[in-house]
Amino acid sequence: MAKLHFRYAAMNAGKSTALLQVAHNYETLDKRMMLVKPAVDLKGGDRIVSRLGVESPVDFLWADGEPLPVEGADLDVILVDEAQFLSPHQANMLLDVAVRVGVTVIAYGLRTDFRGDSFPGAARLLCIAHEIEEIRTLCRCGSKATMNLRRINGVPVFAGNQVAIDDGTVEYESVCAACHARFRDEAGAVWE
Repeated sequence: MAKLHFRYAAMNAGKSTALLQVAHNYETLDKRMMLVKPAVDLKGGDRIVSRLGVESPVDFLWADGEPLPVEGADLDVILVDEAQFLSPHQANMLLDVAVRVGVTVIAYGLRTDFRGDSFPGAARLLCIAHEIEEIRTLCRCGSKATMNLRRINGVPVFAGNQVAIDDGTVEYESVCAACHARFRDEAGAVWE
């Protein structure tokens, strides 16, 4: 039986790299796959880009409200990058693809934003995925990173739009909860 998998992590944990490795494995086995990412993710344009420099073109940039083109497609797996940017409806569609169409779906994304709030797509995937896996990474202090810190021009920020793609002025760092709290305190920011 096909399943919906959600693999999540903090920033810089290697989610896109892991997705591209899985794609390589399927490709070497002559399996049919579709690489997908939400159309709202502007980083890399129509490519899945790893910070290690590995990249691949996507087969489908998925805008909310569009159907996933699986009717008549002969697929073994659908790999989704940046799944936190999906809408809850899109996440539900991924579950339907697994259970109704019989195609395995593996989605990779963040669990939370820089404030510690859930992304709608990630929240829905955490509720409905058959299997949930954490990809672990470390904070600079050596503890397990579970949070994301946003910096604008090097300064930690705790307010603003949920989505701001890193572009040179906006950067992200994976941090543990204790370091996130320390940076919040230093900035005079409080939980909303």
